[in-house]
Amino acid sequence: MPRTFLMIITTPAAPFKPLSQSIPCKIKRPFTPYRPTVHIYKHLLFPTERREPLNSINHPDMTDASASDPVNRSSDLRSPLLEPEKYPEPKSGHEKLCIDDILQRYCGEFGPWQLRHFVLTSLAWAVEAFHTMVMIFADREPGWTCTSSLGCDVAAASVCGLKPGSWEWNGGLGSSTVAEWGLVCGQKYRVGLAQAVFFGGCMIGAGIFGHLSDSFLGRKGSLRVVCILNAVFGCLTAFSPDYWTYVLLRLLTGFSTGGVGLCAFVLATEPVGPSKRGYAGMSTFYFFSTGIALLSGIAYIFRSWRALYIASSIPSFLFLVTVLPFISESPRWYLVRGKLTEAMTLLHSIAKYNGKHLPDGVFLALDEEANNSSNYEQTCKQQLETNKAISGSLVDVVRSPVTRIRLFLAVTINFLCSVVYYGLSLNVVNLETNLYLNVFLNAVAEMPAFTITAVLLDKFGRKPLAIGTLWFSGFFCLLGSLMRSVGIWKVLRMVCGILGIFGMAGTYNLLFIYTTELFPTVVRNAALGCATQAAQMGAILAPFVVVLGGGLPFVVFGVCGIVGGMLAFYVPETLNKPMYDTMAGIEDGESADRSSTVSSC
Repeated sequence: MPRTFLMIITTPAAPFKPLSQSIPCKIKRPFTPYRPTVHIYKHLLFPTERREPLNSINHPDMTDASASDPVNRSSDLRSPLLEPEKYPEPKSGHEKLCIDDILQRYCGEFGPWQLRHFVLTSLAWAVEAFHTMVMIFADREPGWTCTSSLGCDVAAASVCGLKPGSWEWNGGLGSSTVAEWGLVCGQKYRVGLAQAVFFGGCMIGAGIFGHLSDSFLGRKGSLRVVCILNAVFGCLTAFSPDYWTYVLLRLLTGFSTGGVGLCAFVLATEPVGPSKRGYAGMSTFYFFSTGIALLSGIAYIFRSWRALYIASSIPSFLFLVTVLPFISESPRWYLVRGKLTEAMTLLHSIAKYNGKHLPDGVFLALDEEANNSSNYEQTCKQQLETNKAISGSLVDVVRSPVTRIRLFLAVTINFLCSVVYYGLSLNVVNLETNLYLNVFLNAVAEMPAFTITAVLLDKFGRKPLAIGTLWFSGFFCLLGSLMRSVGIWKVLRMVCGILGIFGMAGTYNLLFIYTTELFPTVVRNAALGCATQAAQMGAILAPFVVVLGGGLPFVVFGVCGIVGGMLAFYVPETLNKPMYDTMAGIEDGESADRSSTVSSC
């Protein structure tokens, strides 16, 4: 194969310059081995035009190059000036990584961007607390006072049996729905019905908005819709002319409220790196408890139930106008919907805001693409050109043997946990204390459970902590069922109830982050919505358990806690495991884990 050489092209009339004087004139800077493209080297080092060899015959001023060349090049100088092996072919520079890897290596797992985004998004939990717990104050049974000594007994336990007109409600008829519509005695069941209908709406809304947030609407779009509906229905509830209109509007409010928490939770935690996701996920529930504490103060100021509904709905409007515009969509949702450009743009923004740098040669990939290095550039190009979206539904979850059992366990455990959590909360309402102070203290008492769970979450793992908190709550509930409601035993039963709700509060919030990590991005909100629906079903049944009275509610709560802990044994651990994006990715990942486990044995 003939060799070529580098020649400085001159006109025939110009005198020939020595090679040593020509090179600095033509080459302004030294060669570097890594250039963007290969054809630049070939153009400079290996020109295609052939020239006569330079030697002492046709150019007398040339010296014998072969004599002085230590490399012993031929006298015709046809060998290249630079050895080809010193300038290897430049690498493509493309690196395909999943979102978790990009966050860990280039963007930061929980930097200033994630902190700001997390706080702004989690404020939606306080909004949800307003709409959920407002019923405690709006549907309360106020105190009453005798206005006449005839037909009214001050020592009576209730107004049932008292002569009409001989007594009146403290605060007037507008103090609560019970006072305005006479929901006492034979009509008392309607209070529980209105609350059950609200949780029924939450159950429906959680399933619908869980699916919409995974599909075309997105996490941020779904959060915007539910906040608008919450604000509208909450304000309309204040103008209910009768009880049944009130129940209908509470159903619609519950429908929108059911999607607030799950959309906010997923949107807040998906941009967080895997090692920080547990702490972030558990911290979201501080906002819910803070919302309950703030609501007690709002209810203390606005004593009329109609004014209270308007006051508790205004924060939804404020969130839409002042907070939501500064919240970004989830990069994982962008990825599975085929919007790679938007996903990469967002990741570059995260890295820049965190003071880091995401190289241009790093590209985002789905699980199966990251595991398969062949034809990556072609796959990315096709997805960018076609904007192909990857979607999933609960049908896909049920079809897959990996996620099917996970869904069953998540749904069952969430149901049992909700029965205990809401049941114990309703029992606390029956204490003869100041209602506003009682609700405030209950909200504050839950916060230590969140803190302890968050600290131990990444130390012991999701699975052992779920089992421990479920059994902790179940044990004290069973212990409370053995105590009578007299004397000191009454106080001890109350303490057992507090410890039971303390443990179940940690479990209830742990299940959110646990369920989120059990399912891939394409069906994550749908699966979380299904689990939330089961939790709402437990919330609907909890008041009926409380009605049993005596020690039976504690027995039911204890059994639910113990059974839930036993089921948690069969849920796989997700600590330090990747958050998969697709159904194929989670199946491949679980297959690889099983193979590595078998080989290690």
